[in-house]
Amino acid sequence: MENKKKKAVVVFSGGQDSTTCLFWALKTFDEVATVTFDYGQRHAEEIECAKEIAEQLGVSFRLLDMTLLNQLTESALTREEIAVKDGENGELPSTFVPGRNQLFLSFAAVYAKQIGARHLVTGVCETDYSGYPDCRDVFIKSLNVTLNLAMDDQFVIHTPLMWLDKAETWKLADELGALDFVREKTLTCYHGIRGDGCGECPACMLRRRGLELYLAEKEGDRA
Repeated sequence: MENKKKKAVVVFSGGQDSTTCLFWALKTFDEVATVTFDYGQRHAEEIECAKEIAEQLGVSFRLLDMTLLNQLTESALTREEIAVKDGENGELPSTFVPGRNQLFLSFAAVYAKQIGARHLVTGVCETDYSGYPDCRDVFIKSLNVTLNLAMDDQFVIHTPLMWLDKAETWKLADELGALDFVREKTLTCYHGIRGDGCGECPACMLRRRGLELYLAEKEGDRA
């Protein structure tokens, strides 16, 4: 059994984190597939970006219709009339989509079972995150147990970025030989602008601060 080919499914949005995880998965597993979700997100450009990256890296791309999620919940990521803003006074950011990671990983596991994959990879992070409860390590571990019980299988959910801040995420991308690719081709911006984005939304500011810190540290190491 140890020689059995290891296959992974990456929950893929085409953003900085999931693309870094995709490069990590390509280094870690024998075969990699991606799954992307259409949940009526604010920018369809995100889906197109994910598809293009998958094609460029030569991995399979599967798009699943999750628009029911859009009908059930309102968020700045699904409603243009809701402003993108950080949480205040202990509230969650307006970009939080309740149940999103639980549903995405659950459906990714169903897909993985059908294609014979036992490894799921997701870019959630508890270090530099927006306070989303479904990015926490305790949630991932709990869901992993639930999925295994629900489908009588032995899935392993991998979270390569869980304990990394954004600077360390950029460092990982660089170590994987993908820093320029991630910087130029991914879409993290809440306003749907690829690469360095708008530079003003919370996602862009977090991404930029991390990159600046990493590049400064890298330059300091060279000095």
